[in-house]
Amino acid sequence: MISAPADGGATTGGEPLAPAEALAQRVSAALGEAVQVHVSFSEVTVVVPAGQLLASAAALCEAPGLRFDTLLDLCGVDYSAYAEGRHEGPRFAVVSHLLSVELNQRLRLRVFCPDDDLPLVPSLTEVWPSAGWYEREAFDLFGIVFEGHLDLRRILTDYGFIGHPFRKDFPTSGYVEMRYDPEQKRVVYQPVTIEPREITPRVIREETYARD
Repeated sequence: MISAPADGGATTGGEPLAPAEALAQRVSAALGEAVQVHVSFSEVTVVVPAGQLLASAAALCEAPGLRFDTLLDLCGVDYSAYAEGRHEGPRFAVVSHLLSVELNQRLRLRVFCPDDDLPLVPSLTEVWPSAGWYEREAFDLFGIVFEGHLDLRRILTDYGFIGHPFRKDFPTSGYVEMRYDPEQKRVVYQPVTIEPREITPRVIREETYARD
């Protein structure tokens, strides 16, 4: 049984809840049963369906007891080779870290992209304008599209860059390389000429061969 004591916290069987547990209960009450709320290492993570991302974000920002007015960070995640098959579900996710300055509390917000071939989720810029540059970075490095973003273009790689370098299947040497062509007097792209090489540290290779 959960009750609210005079100081505004919550109790279970008369014992005060830890701050993370109390926050998790407030989030669950505000967002409803469609979301998943996890507490691990005193940190709260909320997993929201893509179709409810904007409504959930607005509630997290505005609801009493939450007031997450600041988006600190946003990044993409590629789960395609995560921990030897421990992850089952969509390949790509977007993870945001939120802060309530007023209530001095933090939250992790995760949303999975429903389509692996075209990873797409709504942009959070209308709730937290600071998401703009972070979403451009996730688009650039992971190829995640943020619907509603007003200026979604690459931010770290070159305009003609091919592929998304933080995807797990992106080759370590890339798909193309660029050089200056003195005849054309401009930078040109060409197929990669770097020879594949062993990137395992030498000391590990030698120890492995010695045991064999």
